[in-house]
Amino acid sequence: MGDEVIEIGARLATESARYAAMGWMRGTSGNLSEVLSRDPLRLVVTASGGDKGELTEHDAVVVDEHGIAVDGGKPSAEAGLHARIASVSGAGAVVHVHAPAPVLAAERWPDGVVLRDLEMLKGFGRAAHDDVVTIPVIGNGQDMTVLGDAFERGFRADTPALLVARHGVYVWGEDLLEARHRLECLEWLLRFATATSMNVVEGSA
Repeated sequence: MGDEVIEIGARLATESARYAAMGWMRGTSGNLSEVLSRDPLRLVVTASGGDKGELTEHDAVVVDEHGIAVDGGKPSAEAGLHARIASVSGAGAVVHVHAPAPVLAAERWPDGVVLRDLEMLKGFGRAAHDDVVTIPVIGNGQDMTVLGDAFERGFRADTPALLVARHGVYVWGEDLLEARHRLECLEWLLRFATATSMNVVEGSA
């Protein structure tokens, strides 16, 4: 591994430990990535099979635009979707966790979770009032090309998140810190929505 990859690996390990402590990356579940280069697109992704609370800077793999390892390591199974999200959105980092609230929200509203008039939306990068925000939901599957196509069909540049039914949530940002902040705010919003059965539309209360 080069020095830059090790530095990114260290950041991924730190963030993974944070999410594991929150119960959002239980066992070996979930994965994180950070863009290494744009042309060609290369990402550093958490390695497959590791306890997310115990990763080190060496538990990371460089993948190409298809999520295929270029350095001989074994990346997460979802690396291909990370690469598609980074390519389409221009994000510098992608976070995928298995927090319960996003999964419950996707189950409750499989056509998309609609949020409005909540202060925490500002932390997600949207307006707190009079801004209808729809978090897209796609079906789960093991083919990352199929999931990537579904993501791209519903992609909106102002909505940096994707729910995968009965699986988890992807959130992205300019870097891991921005992605984390957006994820934490979105998780709060989705917990609120499921607890109150909120799913507003334009003009409704």
